Amino acid sequence: MAKSRQRVEDSGGADELEAAFYEALQRGDVDALMACWADDDEIFCVHPGGPRLVGAAAIRAAFEQMFGNGAIHATPGRVRKVETLGSAVHNVLERIEVLTAEGPRHAFVLATNIYHRTALGWRMVAHHASPGVPHEPVEAHDPPQMLH
Repeated sequence: MAKSRQRVEDSGGADELEAAFYEALQRGDVDALMACWADDDEIFCVHPGGPRLVGAAAIRAAFEQMFGNGAIHATPGRVRKVETLGSAVHNVLERIEVLTAEGPRHAFVLATNIYHRTALGWRMVAHHASPGVPHEPVEAHDPPQMLH
């Protein structure tokens, strides 16, 4: 790998790693952000409307390009989780703040973050974000099942 990676302490689980990922995103800190990712050739990332980026070098380059325009103010919320002892899948609603000539605007992006427990602790192996919408999306739920 061309650039060194910071170490993320394994003080908790996938929740703590996710918090570190979004903090790095908001600071525009590519080293801290990449420290959240697994050291694996098959990690992947899809940004809204973008191609699939495979491997740390491609993911780093995309975030470096995005951070060239400043930090990304994404705040995760409404987290849905599926967790096991060795993996976790988090689906989050990211509230994105964009500064425009008219002032700050907000958009919402649905993102899925996948984490694996590795020898170095929890690490992100995938981030997939959908194209944004200008309003907070309504969440659909399965109707309650009725026994007849």
